[in-house]
Amino acid sequence: MNQPSLIATAVRPFKALFKADSFEGILLIAVAAFAMIVANSGVSHAYHELFHGYLWSKDTFYLNTMHLWINDGLMVIFFFVVGLEVKRELIAGNLSDPKQRNLPVLAAIAGMAMPAIVYMALAGGEPGLARGWAIPAATDIAFAMGVIGLLGTRVPAPLRLFLLTVAIVDDIGAVLIIAVFYTANLSLAWLAAAAVVLGVMVALNRFGVRRLWPFILAALALWLCVLFSGVHATIAGVLAALTIPMKKRDGNSMLEDVEHALVPWNAYLVVPVFGFANAGVDLSDIGVENLLDPLPLGVAAGLVIGKQLGIFSCVFAAVKVGIVEKPKGCSWAEIWGVSILCGIGFTMSLFIGELAFPGVGDVMRLLREEAKIGILVGSVISALLGYGVLRLVTTVRPEYDDPNDPIV
Repeated sequence: MNQPSLIATAVRPFKALFKADSFEGILLIAVAAFAMIVANSGVSHAYHELFHGYLWSKDTFYLNTMHLWINDGLMVIFFFVVGLEVKRELIAGNLSDPKQRNLPVLAAIAGMAMPAIVYMALAGGEPGLARGWAIPAATDIAFAMGVIGLLGTRVPAPLRLFLLTVAIVDDIGAVLIIAVFYTANLSLAWLAAAAVVLGVMVALNRFGVRRLWPFILAALALWLCVLFSGVHATIAGVLAALTIPMKKRDGNSMLEDVEHALVPWNAYLVVPVFGFANAGVDLSDIGVENLLDPLPLGVAAGLVIGKQLGIFSCVFAAVKVGIVEKPKGCSWAEIWGVSILCGIGFTMSLFIGELAFPGVGDVMRLLREEAKIGILVGSVISALLGYGVLRLVTTVRPEYDDPNDPIV
């Protein structure tokens, strides 16, 4: 067997950065870092005005800042893609087989409950902070899979699948949390209108409509109805996605076609724009002592400690009791490393943080900034620690190498 050249060995780590499942995570890191730099530079006022300056009176239309358009409008695409992915997994993917879904579902539930418990133990007793209990509950798929991608063939395929499925179930849980716990005053009239539109979309599916444009028009109508109902508008994205047919007349999957078309836009435009608009923390009013305030400490501890403790202990207990089987070919140390990576909560955590502490006052603004600090610190620690553990306990698996790869 030919030994790789010195150039090939040197290039391999850089090449790994640009593989699809790695680059998305690297892009998010770069966007978050750039947002932090801009928010604390000489153009910080322009940055703030760009996203929070009023476009028009709130009486004219509810979405009166660029920040609201991104969080309540653009992010609907993100949740729409999440909904498509969830439906595909439930019907024809890993969540369709009870034997395959039991372990990641149990792990995801424990991985959402334990961070909330850790957060409440550290911050829940402070006035007004209990609303942030769900911030460390979700896992960022792109970020976590990006770290996995950097490890190349070291991580066994069953463990990659486990991480991906846990993150998908996490997303389902996060959507339910947003719908139930972060809903403002409800408008029954708009809710009824949303129900009618959703019913129309279900009927389009049931009666065999296989053109996409009626679903797009109905989805826009659903978004407007949900926006004015008091339920967060992004829920419309998930609901609309669940009505997209799996099949078209030619036998191809409409759902998969739409998902494949939107995934690049989601990964390289929607999420980075959201990250840039939300990750920029103004540190001028935050000192080093604030890092140990209950809110950032609770969020960071929930991500770093709560996630790995909840997921790993649940998997270990379920396997020992005999409820599920351990992922094939995976050691306990490898499962622990992946459990740590689940503490990367960038996108969804930032989104929930905005919902947990709404308002325009200085107090609420400071709470949102502290929550972002906790999210960024907890996510970075989880990424570095998880990568380090997996790098130490795994070995390169030649059976996953691509023989057509000229670098190998």
